[in-house]
Amino acid sequence: MSYSRTGVVTGANKGVGLAIVRQLALQYPKSPINNGPFLIYLTARDKGRGEAAVKQLEQDSQLKQAKALKADGGLAEIKYHHLDITDESSIKDLAKHLKDSHTEGIDFVINNAGIALNGFDSNIVKETLHSNYYNTLLASHTFLPLLKPTGRIVNVASSSGALSKYSPSIRQRFLSAEFEDDVTAIMRDFASAVEQGREKEAGFPSAAYAVSKAGCIGGTKALARREKEAGSKRLINACCPGYVNTDMTKGNGTKTPDAGAQTPVLLAMMDIGGKTEEFWRDERVIEW
Repeated sequence: MSYSRTGVVTGANKGVGLAIVRQLALQYPKSPINNGPFLIYLTARDKGRGEAAVKQLEQDSQLKQAKALKADGGLAEIKYHHLDITDESSIKDLAKHLKDSHTEGIDFVINNAGIALNGFDSNIVKETLHSNYYNTLLASHTFLPLLKPTGRIVNVASSSGALSKYSPSIRQRFLSAEFEDDVTAIMRDFASAVEQGREKEAGFPSAAYAVSKAGCIGGTKALARREKEAGSKRLINACCPGYVNTDMTKGNGTKTPDAGAQTPVLLAMMDIGGKTEEFWRDERVIEW
């Protein structure tokens, strides 16, 4: 079976990731990229949960009603593929599969996989930065060459990564970071300040998730800038899905997962006027 369009959603077995896959299938027929069969890779690190999520979507009442999936005469097909964002070899395995199976390139990757751990100490900081910053950007770099010339990368960050939580000097470092290395230096400084128990004095909040997401936004902007300067037409953006009611927000969110999926879906396949290197929320560019 050959597909006209191919997309990848990471961390997609529940919550916002699962809703993104559902909304992609629902919105594809009316999207500007619709030109035939559409394959969506739902990735998760647990095979059982990933395959169960695919089955859940195959029986989903919204998708059935819309006849969105191939089994019901629609255009979209959802397949599970393993991806553990914390594991470099797993990222490479998925990239190899995509390269071998889709020689014409893929259309987009939505990097939604991430972690939010309870507590705050040096180990939690290391683990959170590894997943939400370092390996999200590693995945972006690894998947970038597999994109079609007009392909897109969407990194799902968070408004908790907003710069209002930092001292003026750290905030300025984020805003003037030209290269990913500049952002990485800020992440390293945060990690070592936490080890010394002096992150507040150093101008950081005592929050691993928030800082990892600020890093993700900064790194995504730097990557987008590099692509644009190289003359590429690929669009690379970061976004916040909003305060969504999921396991990650412990059920405290105010938005449904489907509402949270709207901005990532917009950035993956709708007309966004060629915008790249931006941070989005509620379907529009917002100030970082």
